[in-house]
Amino acid sequence: MARSVNKIILLGNVGKDPEFRATAGGTTVANFSLATTDRTKDQTGNWTDRTEWHNLVAFQRTAEIVRDYVKKGSKLYIEGKIQTRSWDDKTSGEKKYRTEVLVNELVLLSGKGEGGGDGGGYSSNRSAGASSSYDQRSASDDLVQSTEITDDDIPF
Repeated sequence: MARSVNKIILLGNVGKDPEFRATAGGTTVANFSLATTDRTKDQTGNWTDRTEWHNLVAFQRTAEIVRDYVKKGSKLYIEGKIQTRSWDDKTSGEKKYRTEVLVNELVLLSGKGEGGGDGGGYSSNRSAGASSSYDQRSASDDLVQSTEITDDDIPF
């Protein structure tokens, strides 16, 4: 059987503050949108921007990170997979579709005061079950200032 790949990588800005809910089983869910922009030259040589909006869904610990650190304007790096859901509209009876990105990895790129957290990332390995880890990529200023390395600390 031929292999297939469903992976998406996005780098963009959050369009509005994320929305949160919990499933009947208690799983935290975050829904938010991310804007990506392509810049191209038109026939007259002028630059034009085309913005694409992506619907994102995060679960469990990733949703908690979104709740705590992500807001409108946050710059994010996202890895995930595309999923399309369908349902019947209760009022019209029409079949409705929604294409979403299921977030597997989230890296906060905004600095403090720039619409986001202080930089860092979170990865969730869904294939390994419930195991996940939070990867904070920037240390606090206090910790950095209080840590001093001397020649005696170097093992070689």
